[in-house]
Amino acid sequence: MTTGIHHVTGITADVQANVDFYVGFLGLDLVKQTGGYEDAEQLHLFYGDKAGSPGSLVSFLVWQSGGRGRTGLGQVAELALAVPMDSIGDWLTRALSARVPVEGPVREFGEPVLRLKDPDGMIVKLVGVSGGTFPRLRGVTLLTDMAEDSARFLARFGYRPGPVSGAVQRLVSETDVVDLRAASGFVRSIPGAGVADHVAFRAPDVAAVQAMRLALADYGPTHVHDRMYFLSLYVREPGDTLIEYATDGPGMAVDEAPDRLGRVLMVPPGDAARAEDLRVLLPQFALPGEERFAMRDLPFVHRFYRPADPDGSTLVLLHGSGGNEADLMPLAHRIAPRATLLGVRGRSTEEGVNRWFRRMGPTRYDQADIGAEAEAFAAFIRGAQVSYGLETGRMAFLGYSNGANLLAAILQICPDVVRRAVLLRAVQPLETPPPADLAGARVLMLTGARDPHVADAPPLAAALRAAGADVTVQTLTAGHALTAEDEAAARRWL
Repeated sequence: MTTGIHHVTGITADVQANVDFYVGFLGLDLVKQTGGYEDAEQLHLFYGDKAGSPGSLVSFLVWQSGGRGRTGLGQVAELALAVPMDSIGDWLTRALSARVPVEGPVREFGEPVLRLKDPDGMIVKLVGVSGGTFPRLRGVTLLTDMAEDSARFLARFGYRPGPVSGAVQRLVSETDVVDLRAASGFVRSIPGAGVADHVAFRAPDVAAVQAMRLALADYGPTHVHDRMYFLSLYVREPGDTLIEYATDGPGMAVDEAPDRLGRVLMVPPGDAARAEDLRVLLPQFALPGEERFAMRDLPFVHRFYRPADPDGSTLVLLHGSGGNEADLMPLAHRIAPRATLLGVRGRSTEEGVNRWFRRMGPTRYDQADIGAEAEAFAAFIRGAQVSYGLETGRMAFLGYSNGANLLAAILQICPDVVRRAVLLRAVQPLETPPPADLAGARVLMLTGARDPHVADAPPLAAALRAAGADVTVQTLTAGHALTAEDEAAARRWL
């Protein structure tokens, strides 16, 4: 019977730091990078041995610049990797030299253990063992307030009771272990960066997955998912940890040459029609030793997309309400294929969605907040120009809806910052525009004939023209949503 852990999946908020730790520090191989099969707009990375073997795999969902999670009940609290017994001292030295947070060594169940923290704060244990190969998974620790029920549930995946140490019951398979830590009264877990999403156990074949689905009927509905590299189902064990049951095949080499695993971004077959958009939308990273673009700590969350053959121009993107720093990148890449794209995230939130400034009502804006955020964004742009060496004369700005409104405010409040702007569905956000000198500035305003706010656009165009800007206004056969007409008009104008 095939038993043991197939893979463990965590969540990271910093793809570059994650790659640097798991490839650069731990020495795992990146064996797959793909758009997620639940959400193709989410990058999913798999690390493991060179063949991407089940039992060696650690994967991460990338929530770039996302919120931190909290490890608690119903979650994988620790991931353990097996290393040669006599290498623990070397790993301790490496961790201290690399300034990786480390505790130990200590002995657990007779084995030497180092506890490391990855860049997101997830605990990775290095466990010294005799024999076997590295890298391979040694086990996981689950926090549960139903330890006996959890142990009985995991028996169906080939785990039998092993030794007990304090509050930890060790379960043992043919290849690895699961440590159940009884933690009654502890806080519940919260999803986010630094927290594991699930642990997957190995299934020998599709028939085993189908049989497991029938056996789990008492645990609620389960569905079989084709993840291309394996077939699997998900279920929550009694302590609420998410469990996956995944086949060993067809494996990571089903769509890539075995000697080139992880070299390029793979796109789920169902999303092939938008493959190029996804490659622009998903965050970029460099493997250790490759040329990289160092990100700077600036006051707005931001992301770059760098094309293979950049022409030296930069297009700065400001999303609409509910968007993020990557939302406009596919559209912008089609408009200016050789431009470097700088997407920025608004700092205001309303009912959990990203915005650029607060509203006082459906059609009234917080004037003080607009002024403060316009000044802050202007300072961010000046800092980005210095930090990243961006050519001021080769920068253009593109904003949609709420982002376009902030750009309109910046044009009037900080007229020296934005000299070329495409405003998609913008209105005048300022109740009393200040005097401004926009001589030499060029603005394209694209409005929608069926946009409910179309009547509010002319006052903005008039104010910009009165300040000296060269303003082109085009009314498209569209509503508030963006269309192919926007793309074509912006491309021609730029």
